[in-house]
Amino acid sequence: MMSKDKPLRKTSGNRLTAMMQVRNESGRYLEQVLEELSGFVDDIVIVDDASTDDTARLCHSFAKVTKLVTLEGPLFHREWELRQTLWELAVSTDPDWLLSVDADEFYEEEAKREMRRLIDQDAYDSVAFRLYDFWGGTTHYREDEHWNIHTKHTRTLVRYLPQFYYFTPQMNHHVPRLPLSYAVLPAFFAELRVKHYGWALPPEALRQKYERYMELDPEGKWGSLEQYRSILDDNPNLVEWQERREHERPE
Repeated sequence: MMSKDKPLRKTSGNRLTAMMQVRNESGRYLEQVLEELSGFVDDIVIVDDASTDDTARLCHSFAKVTKLVTLEGPLFHREWELRQTLWELAVSTDPDWLLSVDADEFYEEEAKREMRRLIDQDAYDSVAFRLYDFWGGTTHYREDEHWNIHTKHTRTLVRYLPQFYYFTPQMNHHVPRLPLSYAVLPAFFAELRVKHYGWALPPEALRQKYERYMELDPEGKWGSLEQYRSILDDNPNLVEWQERREHERPE
């Protein structure tokens, strides 16, 4: 139970816990992501979905990783259980704020500089950012009718309110990364950007991802078959990423 002396919302001294689920991420972007997170969060908690490589060892090598649970068997086909396990582990650190991060996501420099200002306030309880799907490499992102998540906002930073009711839908695929309950709380839509490198892959690796999606969801029950097929586009529309200079603050 929350202490009577602890305010519901604080305007200073907030602790930020990053939460992440991983599986076989060694040799990809995980080490760089953990290094960057260690520079601006207080704790990192991780659920390792039964990795068969040295992902767990890599996670343990970072001091900010204060809690790591490695599952005996993968929960990929029961994603809501995986999300719920991660949520319970994260809130066990008694955080003020939680940042949901994937093992291939990088916050731009401006977002990292702004992070403390975003959480040390009492006006809103979640922050949504613009996520960009990089494609074929780490210099360009994709922008077309099927790949345009950056035109919307994605909630990844939330205040933890111990007495609030948190709801996660019991779905096997495409489960929201954070409880749906946050939709009713005050939100801030930041013009700050997150680079997603999950599609920054060579053609053969993209084809393997396409085949995996089709194997898991051949009828398009959990996603769009048109979007799945678009993974194989020979000439997708790509836009060069432009880093912002330090004085170029987003509105």
